Amino acid sequence: MEIINSIMTWVMKKRIHQIDLFRKYPHDVQGELFTNLIQTAKNTSWGKKHGYADIASPLQFRQQVPISAYEDLFPEIERAMKGEPDVLWPGAVSWFAKSSGTTNARSKFIPVTKDSLEDCHYKGGKDMLSIYANLYPDTKLFSGKALSIGGSLRENEFNPNAQCGDVSAILMNNLPIWAEFARTPPLKVALMDKWEEKIEAIAAATISENVTSMSGVPTWTYVLLNRILDITGKKNILEVWPNLELFTHGAVAFGPYRQLFREIIPADQMHYLEVYNASEGFFGIQDQAGTEDEMLLMLDYGVYYEFIPAEEFEAEQPQTISLGEVELNKNYALVISTNAGLWRYKIGDTVKFTNLEPYRIKISGRTKHFINAFGEEVIIENAEEAIKKACQATEASISNFTAAPVYFEGRNRGGHEWVIEFARQPNDIQTFTSILDNTLREINSDYDAKRQNDLALQAPLIRVAPAGTFHRWLQQKGKLGGQHKVPRLSNSREHLEELLQIV
Repeated sequence: MEIINSIMTWVMKKRIHQIDLFRKYPHDVQGELFTNLIQTAKNTSWGKKHGYADIASPLQFRQQVPISAYEDLFPEIERAMKGEPDVLWPGAVSWFAKSSGTTNARSKFIPVTKDSLEDCHYKGGKDMLSIYANLYPDTKLFSGKALSIGGSLRENEFNPNAQCGDVSAILMNNLPIWAEFARTPPLKVALMDKWEEKIEAIAAATISENVTSMSGVPTWTYVLLNRILDITGKKNILEVWPNLELFTHGAVAFGPYRQLFREIIPADQMHYLEVYNASEGFFGIQDQAGTEDEMLLMLDYGVYYEFIPAEEFEAEQPQTISLGEVELNKNYALVISTNAGLWRYKIGDTVKFTNLEPYRIKISGRTKHFINAFGEEVIIENAEEAIKKACQATEASISNFTAAPVYFEGRNRGGHEWVIEFARQPNDIQTFTSILDNTLREINSDYDAKRQNDLALQAPLIRVAPAGTFHRWLQQKGKLGGQHKVPRLSNSREHLEELLQIV
């Protein structure tokens, strides 16, 4: 195993020279990539519609192609899901990554092409290992197995030749056979769809393995680790996996989980590496030791970047700027054009640049209010629909509300806490809570997955606020007035805690 570890470490480090190229020549790399994307897609339906054959510059691209949200691209995505080739990208699309957060459906389906699978998602995974091996030359990472917690796959309802599922499941299902020997649990366990059974099966399959690294959403990983401690009776995870040295995490902010993981994995040799990977692509990797929330923007993954300044967020067709025009510590909404056929696509995330040579970013939030503390991706439209149905069923009406996460604490599960000021009280607060919860489960598949059997999320906690609570809060903040609004959802508990003080 030592020989294998040495060989793999050497192989992974070789990629660093290519990463250094886009660190030094970012605009050349992005310019060449832009040209390749346009030329490759010029004969697709989308390319013909928007005159890609005549596009010679990013400025012309911005003038001819509108910025799109998922709802705007959905008609083309649906055509691709039904098997039509050459719609957004050359060829037929065999995989669609399922994600929540859309206003017009319970889930959204992001195309994953062969090009994006190889040149974006897989390349990002290999680069993450390359960067880690470069940061920690004495790593023994490759002497053991990588534990990964993925999602599940199902057949595309429109087309039996294509599959839909979490992007992690798509990646695992398409790994080469040799990669299966380097990871755990077995694929049939990793792709199970019932999470309670899946956690049990993963625990049983991995306890006896030499696990040296883990990757996944912090929520499910923490649930799994606690279950493993319950089964083994051990005090911490190092008693189960003494060679564990890396946890690669993404999807949700790691800050609230950091101390929990340090308590359950009490070791100085344990490293944490943040990545910015999503259904739409792989965008960033933490490339420095000792930094938190700061990632190198990966520029050669078949993704061309544009950025919407904060003052343009609400514009119907916002003006974008290029990578060369960004400034430090300003909020930008991310707009991407990719080798998966997403064109000038608003991903919904906002970023700030922490460094310009090379370009490093941190995720600063979303363009809309949301809660995504556990990978549930509850957006404002979800919350408002759930509130509306709960009010209708209980003859209630509200004047204001806000919600925020209740984070994991020890063995206690997470959840959502709501402060609601009613204009007319519900005839039964328990019924109100149940309908709100069930509606969120019906319209948001990620929330539903976390709520199954209270595995990761407990039922919502409703705090009824006296009349005038939100008015007093705005008054205290000096924000009374028509232009000031109560944040409906937040990943931070700051606003909610201030309201609870008043309550």
